[in-house]
Amino acid sequence: MPNRFRTRTLPAAAAVLLAAVLTACSSGSGDRPATPSGDASDDGHSHSHSAEPGLGHVHGLGVNPGDGKLYVATHYGIVAVDDDGGTERVGDTADYMGFAVAGPDTFLGSGHPAEGSDEPANRGLIRSTDAGKTWQTLSLGGEVDFHALEQAHGTVYGYDSTHGMLRVSKDGKKWDERAELAALDIAVSPGDPDVVLATTRDGVARSTDGGKTFSGGSGPVLAYLSWAGEDGKDALYGIGPDGALHRSTDGGGSWTRTGTVPGGQPQALTAAGPDHVLAATAGGVHESRDGGKSFTERLEMSDGAHSH
Repeated sequence: MPNRFRTRTLPAAAAVLLAAVLTACSSGSGDRPATPSGDASDDGHSHSHSAEPGLGHVHGLGVNPGDGKLYVATHYGIVAVDDDGGTERVGDTADYMGFAVAGPDTFLGSGHPAEGSDEPANRGLIRSTDAGKTWQTLSLGGEVDFHALEQAHGTVYGYDSTHGMLRVSKDGKKWDERAELAALDIAVSPGDPDVVLATTRDGVARSTDGGKTFSGGSGPVLAYLSWAGEDGKDALYGIGPDGALHRSTDGGGSWTRTGTVPGGQPQALTAAGPDHVLAATAGGVHESRDGGKSFTERLEMSDGAHSH
């Protein structure tokens, strides 16, 4: 399928940084990360801002409208984070590569099973309807590892890292194969189901036909994207490989840098509202309520945590 990509020379540092992010998200090892600091209360929840032991690399973020908590999908399971910083591990310790909150207590995911599981190495598309406690396979088990998932306009959009292509499904079971491209993240316009953006080493690639074709990359080199709002025009965010946060008010046509997310290399991004942004970096999960001008820490990741 045609992609209409053009070649554009990148600044060497940006290309190297994005390559490092891509490598961190596509490779793995069996090493368990070091245990973060933090004391547990009598109810078994950690009430410092430190993550529970054994989380590793963060692959996805989402706010659950069912309980208002932040859910952090990692290399070793999912953690729910309260407003006061308390954490609780949810469900198993599988590697959740792709993750999206699709509705109240309803999550979509992908990745690899926990150690000792008899599931196939690639889990395809999986769904939870109890806020991550249990999961069922919907499709493509044993075939596909989605590294990015979006649900918008009653449709699931997934970047299939196994085959390097975008896939689209109305029911999560039957899929249409769309453009082939090398991407790290995707975002779908809340106002137009045909507008799909993808982060590439050449910048942000754009599709106006639902992902069948993409234009060449343009604008800043970004690692992750997230759209918020009903029309998406005033709340499209992107984070660069260096942690710089950018905002677009015209659907990705132009970008303005608003600030820098602390903590090093970016790992995930979600816009929970026009000015409400959550970003994961190597140092933890950080939150901004002023469009990225300032950040507070929501979850600390140990310096000993490994990237995968």
